[in-house]
Amino acid sequence: MYPLFFSLVLSRLDPERAHHLAFAVIKRLPLPGVGTLVARLTAPRTDLGVHALGLHFRSPFGVAAGFDKDGEAVLGLGHLGFGHVEVGTLTAIAQPGNPRPRLFRLIADRAVINRMGFNNGGALAAVPRLTRIRQAPGRPVLGINIGKSRVTSVDDATDDYLTSTRLLAPLADYLVVNVSSPNTPGLRGLQELDRLAPLLTAVKAHAGATPLLVKIAPDLSDDEVTRISELAVSLGLDGIIATNTTLSRSQLKTDAATVEAAGAGGLSGAPLAERSLAVLRLIRTVVPDTFCVISVGGVETAEQVAERLAAGATLVQGYTAFLYRGPLWARQINRGLDRLLA
Repeated sequence: MYPLFFSLVLSRLDPERAHHLAFAVIKRLPLPGVGTLVARLTAPRTDLGVHALGLHFRSPFGVAAGFDKDGEAVLGLGHLGFGHVEVGTLTAIAQPGNPRPRLFRLIADRAVINRMGFNNGGALAAVPRLTRIRQAPGRPVLGINIGKSRVTSVDDATDDYLTSTRLLAPLADYLVVNVSSPNTPGLRGLQELDRLAPLLTAVKAHAGATPLLVKIAPDLSDDEVTRISELAVSLGLDGIIATNTTLSRSQLKTDAATVEAAGAGGLSGAPLAERSLAVLRLIRTVVPDTFCVISVGGVETAEQVAERLAAGATLVQGYTAFLYRGPLWARQINRGLDRLLA
């Protein structure tokens, strides 16, 4: 049913408009009676619970940052069956993001190119909303992803991140330092060790007891992935999220003219799967078994989630396939994992 609806209706809409329409529905799922019914339909039938970061995740599968930028649909996403929701990326200073159009489908590749640019209402505005979510019974695990404000120079990035950390770390079940989006000028340069080490050290000092993770790009070399993994362990971070979107456009099925017309931005979806899995396996050769590694990138099926778990992922996230699989995607993953992990 959903593939037909996507083909006939959603695929004809501007991608960002289609996202906002779906998002509006998800936000309303917690309405009395509706949420409980949906949650019963989507919840795992067996115990898929994962204990990590001092938290209990009722499913290993969650929503990656980028879908719910301001933390407006966390409860609805939980009702759909996601074990955790990572909101953001939130910045210290509210910003509209890049000019539209900034989101493009590559349907033949089951992929998306985005150059959203961290559009969000800012960390301070999110505090009351996230405070209410923290108090909601039965909510999913809440991750909060923070990034550098566009107007802040790279040299002043640490203070910018610390503003968000002070506001949001007390509300997060875990906090993520995003230094890997390709859509904020200079941001990926923060992955260089001489900049990354002092940034993570400062954020960790202000995050208190909140578990802290760093999110990295798939376009790093294997040596860079290894060195960042070693750094994260040495600094006492709690985990790594691998990976963000890629700048690569290699081996796409979509015709070159369409890809070129979409322009700059990060590519996500199925084409990222191979590299994301390779980065996961590399990280696992470096970090301790107890270190949390969240794998994201190109995941669409329960079999792929199970593959990531078998390769050493503590948890798995998805986003792009939500556009192609529809509102029951998490249910499909959970039911598949019920069978595969039984």
